Amino acid sequence: MKFFIVCPRGLEIPLADELKEIAERAEVKALGAWVIDPPPLNSTGGLSVAGPMAVALAINLHSRIASRCLLQMTHVTYRKEDDVYKAVRSLSWEDWMTPDQTMRVDLTAHRSPLTSLNFVTLRIKDAVCDRLREVKGARPSIDTELPDVRVQAHLTATHATIYLDTSGQSLFKRGWRDDKGAAPLKENLAAGILALTGWKPEQALFDPMCGSGTFLIEAAYRGLGIPSGSIRAGLLNATAEKAVETPKADPVSQPATKFMRYRPTRVDLVGADQGFGFQRLKPFNTPDLKKQWQGLCDVAKNNIETGLANANKLRMAACDINENMITIVKNNWKRAGLPAQSGVLSNVRQIDALVAKSPFAEPGVMLFNPPYGERLEIKGRGARDALPKNNNSPEFMEFLNQFGKHLKDNFAGWQVDVLTADMGLPGQLRMKESKRTPLFNGPLECRLFRFDMRKPESKV
Repeated sequence: MKFFIVCPRGLEIPLADELKEIAERAEVKALGAWVIDPPPLNSTGGLSVAGPMAVALAINLHSRIASRCLLQMTHVTYRKEDDVYKAVRSLSWEDWMTPDQTMRVDLTAHRSPLTSLNFVTLRIKDAVCDRLREVKGARPSIDTELPDVRVQAHLTATHATIYLDTSGQSLFKRGWRDDKGAAPLKENLAAGILALTGWKPEQALFDPMCGSGTFLIEAAYRGLGIPSGSIRAGLLNATAEKAVETPKADPVSQPATKFMRYRPTRVDLVGADQGFGFQRLKPFNTPDLKKQWQGLCDVAKNNIETGLANANKLRMAACDINENMITIVKNNWKRAGLPAQSGVLSNVRQIDALVAKSPFAEPGVMLFNPPYGERLEIKGRGARDALPKNNNSPEFMEFLNQFGKHLKDNFAGWQVDVLTADMGLPGQLRMKESKRTPLFNGPLECRLFRFDMRKPESKV
């Protein structure tokens, strides 16, 4: 089988490294070999993988960087809409779904000669429905919000590729986010950025503008070996319930939360029975593949238990100027199944970034996404006062100037990584970056700037 693994643009190289690690896991390797395409020279937003059906199981459970795992159904040449219709109708959709299920069709295109992509999308939908009506005597209904089956199509100038989405809801929706701040970072982009920094679980990690805590929680999952799809797979129930039991002496913490299943939240909306897309495709419900899935989940459960037992080894801290953000971080942390008593939450505080210092003696990695708007306080403004949206405003530039000085004075020896859409940020910090990596936060072009903080020269 051939798959296309979608990821945020700019993260193809760390995705390739991650896929190699997943493929080499003992329990995954036992299910068949993978052939992973090398990262492309230009950003394509994903990589192709060839391997057994178990590829979809492992990627949906373990990949922190992937957005979706798409199973290729066909790849054909086309000249007009009817060519796409015929190719799609010729596929044995009855082997993958039933007329009782709901479906949705999504289409992307690059240099397609067709004039109406909406019409092509409609023709693809008609082809699937006509095939099922011909073979099964009934057609599926359309559900654009929470369909059982998602069909994806991609058109180039000459070829049409049809996929089945084995992920369902995008994989960045881990299932723990119930509230957010301004412009939250998607979880898989945060995980990819962590990989780009080179951070290791034994190192200190500090986010001085943490927002809703995305970097912190993704780092904790990685550091403890908790699969990113654990909540959606229903694995964080008994272990998570014990882990998040709150000591009565902590007045800030919330009551213990039970994780019985991947429940819907206000922000991260996924139906309680959604899980992953492959769980509603017929081939993945055969005894053999269900046994393979159970085997992967059993290993993951053991890893979760081991990781949570070692949570006290995490050396992470975060702060934000907005007290509401700190409450959100702590709530999201517990919903993620992470132990409140690990000590990390005691290092999550409401502090102005201009005076924040690391609680750790040794240097580590500082990672943050400057939060423009209501989360950022310029000296002299209130925590809830909104800033001008113009990044070049005198107030904003003065804040960055002060923060750059704060870094030089208090974070000698640290590696500082900053994700921003402001290409002039190094000059505003009055620091020279050692590395810059192009990334995309959705359609927004960004840079991940790295600054290596040197120790100040001794005065003679």
